[in-house]
Amino acid sequence: MRGPFANRTFRRLFAGRVITNVGDSLYFVGAMWLVYSLTGDPFYTGVAGFLTQGPAAFQFLAGPIVDRYSIRRLLVGTQLFQAVVVATIPLAHAMDALSVWHVLAVMPVLSAANQVVYPAQTTALPRILDDSELVAANSAFSVAYQGFDMVANGAGGAIIGLVGAVSLFAIDAVTFGLAAIVFATLSIPPARDRTETADERAGETPERADNPGEGTAAATDGGQVSADDGDSSGETADEPDTYRERLREGAAVVRGTFLLPLVVAAAILNATSGMTLAAIPAYADTLAVPAAMSAIGAAGAYGILMAAFAGGTFLGALSASMIEDRPFGTVFLAASLTAGACWTAALLADWLPLTAALFALALVPIGAVNVQIATIVQTAPPEALVGRVSSLLGSASTAVVPVGALLGGVVAGAFGPRVAMAGIGAAAIAQAAYVLANGRLRSLPPAAETSLEA
Repeated sequence: MRGPFANRTFRRLFAGRVITNVGDSLYFVGAMWLVYSLTGDPFYTGVAGFLTQGPAAFQFLAGPIVDRYSIRRLLVGTQLFQAVVVATIPLAHAMDALSVWHVLAVMPVLSAANQVVYPAQTTALPRILDDSELVAANSAFSVAYQGFDMVANGAGGAIIGLVGAVSLFAIDAVTFGLAAIVFATLSIPPARDRTETADERAGETPERADNPGEGTAAATDGGQVSADDGDSSGETADEPDTYRERLREGAAVVRGTFLLPLVVAAAILNATSGMTLAAIPAYADTLAVPAAMSAIGAAGAYGILMAAFAGGTFLGALSASMIEDRPFGTVFLAASLTAGACWTAALLADWLPLTAALFALALVPIGAVNVQIATIVQTAPPEALVGRVSSLLGSASTAVVPVGALLGGVVAGAFGPRVAMAGIGAAAIAQAAYVLANGRLRSLPPAAETSLEA
């Protein structure tokens, strides 16, 4: 069986996402720490988390756009836009005009642009790969994201300690520009019948799979057929005519299926993860650090904790393929219990090396489950609706994150950051209880075998 990396389009999509993800990691570390350093108040980091995560609640609005228009053009446009926006921070700093309000204004704008990127990637994968390759592809993306996050978060903390947080924004502007160049080379075919193989969808034989440019004319567009091909709509005769109709069609697919309780289960944990986003800078500032590591300062401790989070999710994504044949319901239940126990132990340790290690262990099962959920979203719905379904579910499951971030800032300011951080451990246990009580979730088959009739 050919792996996903045998496909040239996948390799380019993968490379572009890795580049922009490195920049995103550096930006987020820099933005949260810059807000905290400018104010010294965790309430403002809560506001920053709210503004960063808030646009994700409206990700469902991107679904019909992604399903209709050129994926290549959407990806290139969002990267160039973000490069310009993020560059305003080092420019304002150079002009001695930077304030916390400038940073807070930039954060939601960048986040809003990203709400197109993730559904676009999710939609692209089943168009260029066979269903049997999706778990490996999603695992590869998640491994790359978290692996580079692990390095970027740790490096970001070190860079902040050495030259300040503003330098991370200059680096991020460059990465957005590079990603746009890579995305401009993509060749993604339009959605077709799921019974076709990836080679047939691209107008290729297996021998030509590494050269998608030699496929059909439709395959040369970055999504649907473009105006250059003589058809700007990219719709079939059965495709809904209006944006609202396309949005409703995506919601109709989700309604009454196991995807709804799955989103509820994810939302339980996401709410408290938002609290952690707000509390982590202040928590790093209070964590006990060994004498040998005292030189790294609070910024270094913050970077280490962020690297631990990414490292745990990285290991989980790396192991996702090892459990892809296990029933998802069982995996989800075990992952929630393990994550809750390890997270609680990390907070009780209250010592940077051990706390970071236990945080990483807590996120290993979560990383594995995230890969499985991405595969479920790509295989269960009809392919032409994947963008709408993924963006709807993304909005629903993450809508609670900004509220959690705002609440986390308030709780951390009033009761201390440790109290706000404790939420994830309790939420993971609650998530396990929810899965155990829900028969549809508990009995789900392996991720690649799920269907909306489950």
